[in-house]
Amino acid sequence: MPSLSPGDPRSPVLLHVPHAGTEIPGWTRPHLLLDDAALAVELAALTDHHTDVLAAAAAERARVRPAVLVNRVSRFVVDPERFPDEREEMAAAGMAAVYTHGTLGQRIRADDPAHRDALLAAYYRPWADAVRLAVEDRLAATGAAVLLDVHSYPSRALPYELHADRARPRVCLGTDPAHTPSWLVAAARAAFAAVGTTALDAPFAGTYVPLAHHGREPRVLSLMLEIRRDAYLAEPAGPIGAGGEDVVAALVRLIDAVSAGAPG
Repeated sequence: MPSLSPGDPRSPVLLHVPHAGTEIPGWTRPHLLLDDAALAVELAALTDHHTDVLAAAAAERARVRPAVLVNRVSRFVVDPERFPDEREEMAAAGMAAVYTHGTLGQRIRADDPAHRDALLAAYYRPWADAVRLAVEDRLAATGAAVLLDVHSYPSRALPYELHADRARPRVCLGTDPAHTPSWLVAAARAAFAAVGTTALDAPFAGTYVPLAHHGREPRVLSLMLEIRRDAYLAEPAGPIGAGGEDVVAALVRLIDAVSAGAPG
């Protein structure tokens, strides 16, 4: 279930961490076709390792503490950021909200509509509801809600990626045309300058906005932060290294800039 750490009531910022989780609930495990060793390889490849730790450390050090929402369940159970239907671009790779294929294109789950519906009911909808409510809480309290969508990605493209030919900067900034203003992008570029190069929507594009607010509520802002993993750990899944301090410091700078400048 979603884990919410409340922030200072004055903060408009919500750190959104959907892919740090590694939990595979017992009732879901028999439906995954991978043996334990193969599943461990997939988890190492696709989990956004330690992004929950980085976000929590940044929240603790920010001048005005933001709320932090962390998904503890692995994206191999449900991916809460992806559409569950044909709207999802990654459905072409068998990786919509409920994956049927893994990072190598291999089959990892049978087509089972009943189990898929059970997973969506247990994990997808509760996550969506939790984020929506957290956003609405910030709107009511501060007049604005700024989702900083915290992710990481491998330095080398994995076989499942649909846009493997795109640049792979130290920091990818994912945007939404209606919900990512230029000042927020500029603040992120300045905050992460010490981490390394940044690029917009490359290799991954977009950012999370609750569907209830998408294209409807201009006070909801969002920016995806994809940190290339070799910036802060030994790939694929090592502990946080020296670069982790740079990432945390950059997050703190961005949170503080947003808290000071978000319209509300």
